[in-house]
Amino acid sequence: MKKLEEYVRSIPDFPEKGIIFRDVTSVLQDADGLALAIDTMQEKIKDLEFDVVAGPESRGFIFGTPIAYNNHKPFVLIRKKGKLPCETVEMEYDLEYGTATIEMHKDSVKKGQKVLIVDDLIATGGTTEAMIKLIESLGGEVVGVVVLIELAGLNGREKINGYRLESAIRYEGK
Repeated sequence: MKKLEEYVRSIPDFPEKGIIFRDVTSVLQDADGLALAIDTMQEKIKDLEFDVVAGPESRGFIFGTPIAYNNHKPFVLIRKKGKLPCETVEMEYDLEYGTATIEMHKDSVKKGQKVLIVDDLIATGGTTEAMIKLIESLGGEVVGVVVLIELAGLNGREKINGYRLESAIRYEGK
């Protein structure tokens, strides 16, 4: 059986020279790779107690929903601004060149609920930090974050210091 890292396609010089892009679509396109990714992520948080799984579009949906299903927990969508139909709360955060805004339905997390965030990747940690703040603004308690890939060289772990972060694959470089 292949290691999980072997399912990730690494593309040099994308989107610009000197960057190695870690492509998770190659994991998704292989049934064994997808199963191994979900199983590995789930194993990382097997001791964690949580009430709700939350994930950002679009890959957080892909990895978070099966984890929610397997643990018989609800799944909460975190989306880009303007994509949710009911009353929302929002959080703006900085990107490399500008800002972005994410939203959740106002009734998606109840006060005191323990929330697990699931995503495909953590790099600089900006999106993850914004998700934590958004969930906490609703009264939720973020008990952990699990990602398929951590780009450790971009120091995202430092930005969410104090929160449990688990990664199935950890790349030391950028």
